[in-house]
Amino acid sequence: MTSPHGTPGSDAFTASLAEIVHGAEGIGAALAAAQIQEIRMLAAAAALAERTVAGSPQRVRERDMVERSIAAELGGVARVTDRTMQRRMEEARTIVEDYPAAMAAWEAGTIVRGHVMVIRDAGTVLPPELRASFADAAIARCERDTPNRVRAELEMLAQRMHPRSFSQRHEEAAAARCVRIVAGRDGMSDLIATVPTVIAEGIHDRLTQQGRAIIDTRGERAAAAGGDAFGIDDPSRAEIIATDARTMDQVRADLFADLLLVGTPALDDTRGTTAGPLGAIRARVQVVIPSHVLNGTGDACDLVGRSPIDAETARQLAAGNPIWERLITHPVTGAVLEVDSYRVPTAMRRYLQGRDQHCRFPGCRLAAIRCEVDHTLDAALGGPTKTSNLAHLCQRHHSMKQFTAWRVRQLKGGVLEWTSPLGRTYREDAPTPAVAFTPAVAPLAAAAPF
Repeated sequence: MTSPHGTPGSDAFTASLAEIVHGAEGIGAALAAAQIQEIRMLAAAAALAERTVAGSPQRVRERDMVERSIAAELGGVARVTDRTMQRRMEEARTIVEDYPAAMAAWEAGTIVRGHVMVIRDAGTVLPPELRASFADAAIARCERDTPNRVRAELEMLAQRMHPRSFSQRHEEAAAARCVRIVAGRDGMSDLIATVPTVIAEGIHDRLTQQGRAIIDTRGERAAAAGGDAFGIDDPSRAEIIATDARTMDQVRADLFADLLLVGTPALDDTRGTTAGPLGAIRARVQVVIPSHVLNGTGDACDLVGRSPIDAETARQLAAGNPIWERLITHPVTGAVLEVDSYRVPTAMRRYLQGRDQHCRFPGCRLAAIRCEVDHTLDAALGGPTKTSNLAHLCQRHHSMKQFTAWRVRQLKGGVLEWTSPLGRTYREDAPTPAVAFTPAVAPLAAAAPF
């Protein structure tokens, strides 16, 4: 039976949505063409400055002056500052000259602007002479996924192609760690700490866990429990929790200040020297560590959902971790076949974390440790609880699967096939493992552990 006019699922709704999507495709193509033309124009402006001062003994200084003049002219047309325009010119020239294959793929429509920017950002660490080769390898990865999804993979690729080891460069960068204040408006300032990525990720994760614990216990539940969820027996403090209306960002900021200034969250019950429930929460990070790194021969590792980290940090994390997960992979494709661990209270969940790595809705990269394990075919409809019917979805996309016309089915190998309300299909392959082995001899029949 047809739904009421204009509601999701009705013929009128479907026709209107199809018209909007078709229009979006046309606009996207026109916008891409204009963006490509702009990049090439700005690159030509930067190259003009170089040609103008070629052969001059003061070439560097004179080129900067010419670039400033050109940037001021273009900035006046675009109504932006000459500094902004000069930065855009340099970025455009880098893209056009250092990544020509990426520009060609963008013009051909096989990748989008976001992919080109990710290739440029990831390739920044490489010497200019290696960037073209990097782009050639990166394009194939970009063609099968969204810019946000391929970012971490391309960063790892660039680190492996670099002539100097990641550990050496990380050691030099870590020497520049610092904390600084940037004054803002209305009595506010930004407190910025430049620290190793794994430390920053751990800080943010601990604040997030504590923030969720506060938010989950406030409102009616906190009022009904009298604050008992945190061991709080003071009615006034329980009332504070019950009437708390802060956002997650505000709660994280307040917890950050509490921990630095007094060493414990203001709402926590320390009971003397023992940390209360909030203070007892510890950070979690998800790191993929190849076995050769543990043996002392590897370099960069993958901090899932973020960026590469150095091997020494990964080894230190592994040394203090009571839970080990060994991934058994296919000897040629590198696909995850099985996961086991030293202590596995939830073996199936850990297998899925190793397979999925992040939310499995197209384009989403929220790490699996922050997602929900979802039955592809609902358990209420007879869907079995086994790995071939389970996948990680973040709360946003889990809800969308439940309450909208988006549909999904799981194919062989953990591949998810999503179907939109208009009938468009999006294939979501299982993520490529961070480590894959190519045997020097004919592949063995059995899977190769590492």
